[in-house]
Amino acid sequence: MVMGRSHCLVSLAFLMVLFVPALSHGSRHRRSGWHLAHATFYGDMQGGDTMQGACGYGDLYQQGYGLETTALSTALFNNGLTCGACFEIMCVNEPQWCIPNAGSIKVTATNFCPPNYNPPNFDHWCNPPQEHFDLSMKMFTKIAIYRAGIIPVMYRRVPCNKSGGVKFEMKGNPYWLLVLLYNVASAGDVTQVSIKGSSNTGWKSMSRVWGQNWVTGSNLVGQALSFQVTTSDGKMMEFDNVAPSNWQFGQSYETYQNF
Repeated sequence: MVMGRSHCLVSLAFLMVLFVPALSHGSRHRRSGWHLAHATFYGDMQGGDTMQGACGYGDLYQQGYGLETTALSTALFNNGLTCGACFEIMCVNEPQWCIPNAGSIKVTATNFCPPNYNPPNFDHWCNPPQEHFDLSMKMFTKIAIYRAGIIPVMYRRVPCNKSGGVKFEMKGNPYWLLVLLYNVASAGDVTQVSIKGSSNTGWKSMSRVWGQNWVTGSNLVGQALSFQVTTSDGKMMEFDNVAPSNWQFGQSYETYQNF
């Protein structure tokens, strides 16, 4: 009787060894920092239709983002404040479509996936409150079969690893200056920007107009420009004399980043 009981306990322990990893694999979304969502793709393998976009980055190849990008649904986009943030994404719970042992991908938010309320699209994947990623085709096909169309995923925010410094692209005219910030490392998404000209004594807060485009109404032509940049994790970095006094509209200026 005792031997039979011990045998049952051993068998139960053996089954638990097999069962726990399977349970953990199927419930990875319960890990701290991970969330469930869905993903689709847009554009083609060369990035057609993924350039430009609601974050204002323009040519994603030229700006250094390439095809490792995603558009975000309304719930994630946060009216553009999430532009520049980085996410780690993996295909889950869909063995028919998930590529075995594909691991995860890392992408930067560069665009907006708009909601579609027209019938019969009331449950459209980018409609609030759904969290959804519309990936570039190249990134989607790294984790799932092309024919899937839409897949369940697990995601988390991760630090952005960028090559080179923060870049500031100058646009506008002498009466207002629009600055596009891109290639921001660490948190990636910028929440506050201040600017100072070499002839002025104080910092002036800039207003975010859309995506990661920030504007000031001050005439700063002919002055060297410095910036204070705050990211969503609350870290602030000061960049002195980013642009020389002879800076030009349409030009980009790069400076060292150490977030």
